[in-house]
Order: sequence, then C-alpha cells, then structure tokens
Amino acid sequence: MTEHDEFEREFDHQWANAAAHKEPSARARMLAARWKDNPPAPVPFRGDPEPAAPRRSSWRSAALVLGSVAALILLIGYARSRAMY
Repeated sequence: MTEHDEFEREFDHQWANAAAHKEPSARARMLAARWKDNPPAPVPFRGDPEPAAPRRSSWRSAALVLGSVAALILLIGYARSRAMY
C-alpha cells in the first residue's frame, strides 16, 4: 500500500464529516450541565455594568505635558551653560 492509502484508511475525512452525531466540546458539555439547573441571567448586548468615571479635563493633561517639556528645556539649558565655564 502507498502512504496515501494508509492515511486514508487510518482517518477518512469524508466519513468523519458525514457523521450523524458530533460530540460537543468539553466546555460546551460543562456549560450545558451548569446551566441546566441554574440558567444565566439575561445580559444586554454590550451592557455597561456601571457608569464610567468622569474623564479628567484635557487642559490639565496638556498643561502637565507642556510644563514637563519646559522644565526639561530649562534643565538642559542650565546644564549646557554650566558646562561652558
């Protein structure tokens, strides 16, 4: 026999796909058993459990970034001026 015939004999894809009953996965069996006695509560589509915290204003973030950049520029300028002398 050729290698191809041995593979087909060992596992026939058409025969497996034509099976009348396909066993569910372990997770599906576990969830079905759990939900049989205690079904899950309905959940709205993309429901938010609680309102999101208010966002900080953007001007505070911008001021923090610009202040940090200004402080860095001043620090670099001071270090260069000290290095010259």
